[in-house]
Amino acid sequence: MAIDNRSAGPLVLGLDFGTESCRAALIDATGTILAAAAGTYATRYPRSGWAEQDPRDWWAAAGQATRRAMQEGGVMPGAVVGLACDATSLTLVAADRDGSPLRPAIMWMDVRAVDQARRADELDADTRRCSGGGTMPASAEWYPFKAAWLKENEPETYHQAAYLVDAVDWITYRLTGRWTTNINTAAHRMYYDRDRGGWPVDLYQAVGVGDVFAKLPEQVLDLGVQVGELTSAAAEDLGLAPGLPVAEGAIDAWSGQVGLNVLAPGTMALITGSSHVFTGLTDRPVTGPGFLGAFTDSVLPGSYTLEGGQSSTGSVLKWFKDNFARDVVAEADRSGQNAYDLLTERARALPPGADGVVVNEYFQGNRTPYCDGQARGMIWGLSLHHGPEHVFRAIQEGVCYGTEHIRRVIATAGHQIDEIVACGGVSRSRPWMQMHADVLGVPITLTREGEATVLGAGIFAATGAGLYGSVPEAAAAMVHPAETIEPDAQRHEQYRFFVDRYIEAFPQMRESMHALAAHIGSAEHPAPSD
Repeated sequence: MAIDNRSAGPLVLGLDFGTESCRAALIDATGTILAAAAGTYATRYPRSGWAEQDPRDWWAAAGQATRRAMQEGGVMPGAVVGLACDATSLTLVAADRDGSPLRPAIMWMDVRAVDQARRADELDADTRRCSGGGTMPASAEWYPFKAAWLKENEPETYHQAAYLVDAVDWITYRLTGRWTTNINTAAHRMYYDRDRGGWPVDLYQAVGVGDVFAKLPEQVLDLGVQVGELTSAAAEDLGLAPGLPVAEGAIDAWSGQVGLNVLAPGTMALITGSSHVFTGLTDRPVTGPGFLGAFTDSVLPGSYTLEGGQSSTGSVLKWFKDNFARDVVAEADRSGQNAYDLLTERARALPPGADGVVVNEYFQGNRTPYCDGQARGMIWGLSLHHGPEHVFRAIQEGVCYGTEHIRRVIATAGHQIDEIVACGGVSRSRPWMQMHADVLGVPITLTREGEATVLGAGIFAATGAGLYGSVPEAAAAMVHPAETIEPDAQRHEQYRFFVDRYIEAFPQMRESMHALAAHIGSAEHPAPSD
């Protein structure tokens, strides 16, 4: 159905570059998504723990999605007054001076840089204060370690790269022709801290990439700030009018936090999809074992952000569906139903704890509370009594257990969580959202627009275009609560036992997992024969 542009008023475009697709959404000043479309791209997994994408595929998908959204909405280019993007992070792009990628992007979930990250563990705890107050290992997902891996393993590419940036900043360059670094990526994934003067040069030197600053844009911009205008070339690719204001964007999870209007202490955002991110703001720099932060100014100037995350959540459920539930997928195709809904229905009658099956969902490593790139998934408690529905249910529950583990470590550090606001793929499953509320024992609010991540990009775009004076003002006007899911007290008590067992399991298996990872790594890189 075509949009009546006269009644809709000015529109902004949000571009959300997720793990599997780019979603383009046309959003009005009230936060209503009036039209949306997606373009997909592939991820390649060359080795265990590796993940790569071609940035050119992102740009092609953005053009497809934007043109389709404009066409389906019946929107003329002149109705769009601004745009912004969000993307996965830390997704490393090595580019020459004109932005052409020199190799596939090293994805956010890629943990090949474990050895480089270990070098940071030898530094003093204050240098690593954002990693659990200095108690957690450095994450192989973060910028300096991926940069160091590239320098050591592909030195020609490293030295040829004029820019080594996160996906968000590469896309912003493609939109505007200007190289910038967004404060969100800089603070969350690059150790940048305005309270302490900016870049921690000593840390980068210790890791082996003290020269990488020459490959970083000089400007570090706050979210929603106008970066520049849409270039003629980008406008032609996207089917838009040149000269549109382009605002600074963010990592997808924190775009989701803004799109949920989680901008005050006491409330946490739960952004779900292939992974989970659990994040919220504080007015002071809270740190502690098992979570990340506090990150200075990363969402709003003058505030601090706490972060917990699970590297594999929805992606584990997809892995199960694609590999072990092909009969259900076929049935869903025949009946026109959703395969996940059919699997959920089959598992609905199972009691809390899936009849004793427990899944630790670390299929692509553990982000928090262990920050362990060599962690891998576990399915345990199996017997001949159990069937596919038990494993499916246990994966759902294991994801919830991981979120509850993060909530516990944040609470132990003294940060009280009174409400959770959720969005993303998991939020579309009411039973799974109820399970999250039951396991965590905290109310979960859903907003009117479930696509909060792309809405967050729209909020940045509306701010950069001058429709609102600030990101909080735009979020207050564009985000609207829809319903709150209350936890079931009885099920919450039943789940406590299983959460405790889930938490106990990984430390007992850690040493064996690391030995296995080392063995597989040596098999992939055998010593040369004489």
